[in-house]
Amino acid sequence: MVDGGRERLPREVRVLAVVAFVVALGFGIVAPAIPVYVRAFGVGTTAVGLAVSSFAFFRFVSAFGGGALVERFGERLVLTAGLTVVAVTTGAAGLVGNFPLFLALRSAGGVGSAMFTVAALSLLLRVAPPEHRGRSAATFQGGFILGGIAGPAAGGLLAALSPRLPFLLYAGFLLLAGAVALALLRQPQRAGADAPDTPPAAPPLPLAAAVRSRAYVAALVVNFGVGWMLFGVRNSLVPLYVTEDLGRTVAWAGAGLLVGSVAQAVGLLRSGRMVDGWGRRPSLVLGSALATGSVALLAGPPSTAVFLVSMAVFGLGASLLASAPAALVADVSPARGGRVVAVFQMASDLGGILGPLAAGALTDAVDYQLAFGVTAAVLAAGLVAALALPRR
Repeated sequence: MVDGGRERLPREVRVLAVVAFVVALGFGIVAPAIPVYVRAFGVGTTAVGLAVSSFAFFRFVSAFGGGALVERFGERLVLTAGLTVVAVTTGAAGLVGNFPLFLALRSAGGVGSAMFTVAALSLLLRVAPPEHRGRSAATFQGGFILGGIAGPAAGGLLAALSPRLPFLLYAGFLLLAGAVALALLRQPQRAGADAPDTPPAAPPLPLAAAVRSRAYVAALVVNFGVGWMLFGVRNSLVPLYVTEDLGRTVAWAGAGLLVGSVAQAVGLLRSGRMVDGWGRRPSLVLGSALATGSVALLAGPPSTAVFLVSMAVFGLGASLLASAPAALVADVSPARGGRVVAVFQMASDLGGILGPLAAGALTDAVDYQLAFGVTAAVLAAGLVAALALPRR
């Protein structure tokens, strides 16, 4: 099937991109409301941090189980169930009157998030043709990026009206995404592909076999570094660096993060085709080199101009790292790869958990420059792993 001389991606890829946009939009809407809502319970800032980290922690520890569910029941059912769990727990969290119950609901939401993420990525990588796996991953990630850009701005306005409103709206978005998944993720678009809820032609690749592959290990190492910086240090340390080390306002921090997100969104327009046409190894090497170099810039003397350049370059590198490692995982495990995909996702989540803790401790003990230097070293490990891959 062609469109303008180019083969079209399977329908599932486009549907998953729309679902990813809705999920990220809702998550961005609720994120600014969490600190305000939690503080209304009369608790301190530590409790606010616990409310945020509990979601990430339970998402991490339940991801492997989510992969097992995918192998047993299929991606579509697990994806829809995960969205439903997050929707119900988020909506209920917006109605509770005490912090312990709110914390329990946020933790349960992390379990549902793991189910959705692993199922969606597993389905995406399985239905994508081998020659378009990079494009498919970039399209899926593009939905997350666009939703993540639009969500926080709307969330701040809604939280000002009522701290409960973003939670209820997010729950509605998730139910909408679940309905879209049920309605449209039924039949495969690619001839010969397995239906999302039928047994695959080949059995899932055992995890022990996957970890013996250098390509899979490289994908894990790179994804760990991406989680460390993109989902951890960038969101926790960068705003403090701008206000305390650069002496700028929070608006400058927001501008830097926006520059990075826009650069990543623009890069995703081409990165998928580069991964498919240029090759996995060179794309992974270039993406890792850009990401490593951009963070290494922050280890030098504080400069606002350097900070903005760093965020832009990192966004470009991240656009390649959003598609190349995922394409490698699909190359290693082309069948329904629940647990293989789950561990790949867990690598990013683990980086997102450890990165802010380690960087924060290094900043408190020494300075921001050391924290960014260590972060660059973590990303450099992915570059080394990419260079160690065979050229073909």
